[in-house]
Parts: sequence; C-alpha cells; structure tokens
Amino acid sequence: MKLEIWRDQSDVKGLFGGHKGVSFKLITRVQLSPEETALIAKYKVGDDVVATYELPGGRVDIPFRITISQLMAGYTVNTRDIATMIELEEMIKSRCTNLKNWLHVMSTFGGYEAVEI
Repeated sequence: MKLEIWRDQSDVKGLFGGHKGVSFKLITRVQLSPEETALIAKYKVGDDVVATYELPGGRVDIPFRITISQLMAGYTVNTRDIATMIELEEMIKSRCTNLKNWLHVMSTFGGYEAVEI
C-alpha cells in the first residue's frame, strides 16, 4: 500500500484582477496491491470513512467525507485555508496507517500468527 500526496497552490484574483489570496489543492491517492484490493472488496470496507472536513460555503459550512474507495480512485480538495489542508492531510495519513493494519488483520483470518512481545 502506498499513499500518494500532491500539493499545489494558485493565486486567487478578484473580479478586477486584484490579489485575493491563495487557493490550496491537496490531491491524494492510495495505490493498493491486487491482494489488498481484493480484501477491501471481500470485507466491504470501501465505503468506510477515512476523513471528514468542512469547507466554508457562505452562510453554512459544507461537510465532506472521504472514503477508502474515493482514495483508491484519487481525491482532490481545494481550500483557501492552509490549516484545513494540513489537518486533512494528517488525518488521511493517520487513517491510511490504520487501514494498513486492517489489511494485515484481514489477511490473517483463517490462519495463525505468533507475535513476539
């Protein structure tokens, strides 16, 4: 399993060409082996949520959730807030570490594992 992360930014221009700040883009994608993909399908965890976040949408914040299936396909977030982007990236990294552990456990059902502690 490999988590790929791309970060980008662009200047935001106003209606008359004035500088309105910076927009940030976070693109993430998980690459899985055929065996890992098969485990996700077998245990039906593709719709499990990896991360949730909210983007300001005027009067009401707009909630989003990122699932395992979306990460497998590639997921892009655009935000004007760098703190949101960084927080979301850390959340995705942490949950992907958990996913790696889940995949290991899924692969051991019907077998035996001895762990030296």
